[in-house]
Amino acid sequence: MASLIAENLTYSYLPKDQVALDHVSVEINTGTMTALVGPNGAGKSTLLGLLKGYRKPAKGEITIDGNPLKNSQSQVALMPQRSRLNWNFPITVEGLVSLGRVNYLRSTCCELEAALQRVGISSLAKRRLDSLSGGQQQRALLAKTLMTPAKIFLLDEPCSALDPPAREDFLLIMRQIADAGASVFISSHDWGASLNAYDKVVALDKTILASGTPAVVKEKLDSISCMHGSNCGG
Repeated sequence: MASLIAENLTYSYLPKDQVALDHVSVEINTGTMTALVGPNGAGKSTLLGLLKGYRKPAKGEITIDGNPLKNSQSQVALMPQRSRLNWNFPITVEGLVSLGRVNYLRSTCCELEAALQRVGISSLAKRRLDSLSGGQQQRALLAKTLMTPAKIFLLDEPCSALDPPAREDFLLIMRQIADAGASVFISSHDWGASLNAYDKVVALDKTILASGTPAVVKEKLDSISCMHGSNCGG
């Protein structure tokens, strides 16, 4: 299995040199599930793109087990936001999931079935994507991601369109994947109780605001709110 370390990542968007990330450092450890939280525009999607290698930081470096990311990109899989896909494209669930191996060795029927079973949608294999609910589409997208040979999984707001029961089911699947030895990093807008499902939380707003266990991060963010004049209670 693999662990990813990013150190002092800085990234800006042209043409106005708008800073998206400023000296951001994160560590994604083997066998853990980490939440990446922050408001809109905090740089969460940008960070995931850097960690996958889709973008190159202006400063900083990313390594996997001590090796440069460019030599280990096959170990990292990125599941994009559901809203960025065209769900009316005429393809079945098994067709979409099979695309997870498009840049790798050809998959077998057994591997495809295993991925579908892992996320609980084997019975939907022949269904078209546009006939699925939002939660089912999210599971199909996850199954596609799991078809890669990656050991580090980056998920960009996978729970944004899910109701609370579906969110709990989805996080349970990700917990099982982490417990099997993978490294899981999930971006989210959720600052609530569901963060307790994670081993670690990273709060981002262009720079790291807090990082640690859910309880430690909540305490740190509460103290930051107090410093900025929010209601601190007491």
